[in-house]
Amino acid sequence: MNTCREVDAYINEQEESIREILKQTRQVIRETIPEAEERFSWGMPTYWKNHNIIHFAPAKKHLGIYPGPDPIEHFQDILKEKGYTFSKGAVRMPYGKLDMQLLRQITAYAWKVNQ
Repeated sequence: MNTCREVDAYINEQEESIREILKQTRQVIRETIPEAEERFSWGMPTYWKNHNIIHFAPAKKHLGIYPGPDPIEHFQDILKEKGYTFSKGAVRMPYGKLDMQLLRQITAYAWKVNQ
């Protein structure tokens, strides 16, 4: 299956209430790192260049962003200020508190540190 179609299908299989959020997330990542190859890996959309750069996936109450540990450490103060929970490799952005500009910054940083 074509990867783009796989990601399209994945988004379309999600609850209608979050599909637009997933489409917007995908667009932000693709605009920020157009050089990355879009793949479907670990059961979620993945952006790759020689290795994984960033993934995203919906959960019941939040959007999961998986950029790896370096971007999370770099942005941890901002993540705390926004009230996002995070771990070594994941950020949980509640649907009502999404910050696409921060997502863009995290994506760009993940790209930078993974080159």
